[in-house]
Amino acid sequence: MPSYYEFFSGGGMARLGLGDRWDCMLSNDICPKKVSTYRENFGGDEVVCEDIYKLTSIDLPGHADLIWGSFPCQDLSLAGSGAGLKGERSGTFNKVVGLISDLKEERRAPKVIVLENVVGAITSHGGKDFTHIISSLVELGYSVGCVVVDGVLFVPQSRPRLFVVATSCPKNKLGELSLKSPDLSWHPANLIQAQENLPDRVKRKWVWWGLPTPERRREDLVDIIEQTPGGVEFLSRKDVRSLLGMMSDVNLEKITKAKGEGRLVAGGLYKRVRKQKDGIKLQRAEVRFDGVAGCLRTPTGGSSRQTIVLVDGDEVSARLLSSREAARLMGVPEDYVIPKKYNDAYHVFGDGLVVPVVSWLEQHLLMPIFNIE
Repeated sequence: MPSYYEFFSGGGMARLGLGDRWDCMLSNDICPKKVSTYRENFGGDEVVCEDIYKLTSIDLPGHADLIWGSFPCQDLSLAGSGAGLKGERSGTFNKVVGLISDLKEERRAPKVIVLENVVGAITSHGGKDFTHIISSLVELGYSVGCVVVDGVLFVPQSRPRLFVVATSCPKNKLGELSLKSPDLSWHPANLIQAQENLPDRVKRKWVWWGLPTPERRREDLVDIIEQTPGGVEFLSRKDVRSLLGMMSDVNLEKITKAKGEGRLVAGGLYKRVRKQKDGIKLQRAEVRFDGVAGCLRTPTGGSSRQTIVLVDGDEVSARLLSSREAARLMGVPEDYVIPKKYNDAYHVFGDGLVVPVVSWLEQHLLMPIFNIE
């Protein structure tokens, strides 16, 4: 059975996605609340609650076949500080590279590395951060490629993420896993451009990873809505009217159209500050009724928490997304133990991985790479 180390493990969604075919030798996260959730669900003798900057290769047991690292995105995302890989949080990437380098010197380097982050990592600092990520792995002797996978392919949530996949396998042994040219299904235009901007010595180690197209998603947002949600309350009629009053004409038209559907319609809503034509900034309520929730975020402020809008005929109601609904939007199984406190649960899922995405990568890329002799 192949084994792995997992860094920035959160609530263990990478572990859920990798499944029982992989053995977790070490799991690490700095957040005690996330580590507590991890232990609630997996036991957790292998989980270490510690700042990754304090870990050394001595703390990593045995010889893992895979390293999975979903390093923090705050310095790379559009909503973040813009510090890039020089920021304290996203800069933890360099620490992961340092650990891999030490493992290589000890002849314990993993066969496969997966690093996950927001798609903003492709263009952060004019592409310099992306070049640094790919070049660092190439310098360690790996062939590297990337895919962008949107969670919406598997769950009713818009959540595009970048997956950097590196392997020590020679490129000539990758066979059908490696494409001769990019596939727009997994390699968007900005990724293709970023690859083109890489130094020639790095491009020689680049791989266009190939993945099959998944079956059409079966669930829409309305299908994951709880009838009697726990931990959240419906807004009063007055508050609903206030929410509608924050909508532009375009969004109010969406409400009107939903009323005419003749069935229960669910939409996801975020409050965002928008500059008006006169230059004044106003907080607006923006809703979508395309069967998909907006991307979950961590609860750093009230505007970061997604509101669910339910329209049934002329009746319009609204409330915060429940913890269990957030779990379902991440593809987490129903028996997953959710933190009791709402914000703790939202932190776990807002920072997490869409479980079926990890499973898709495991099935069609990671296990096939591991099986190459």
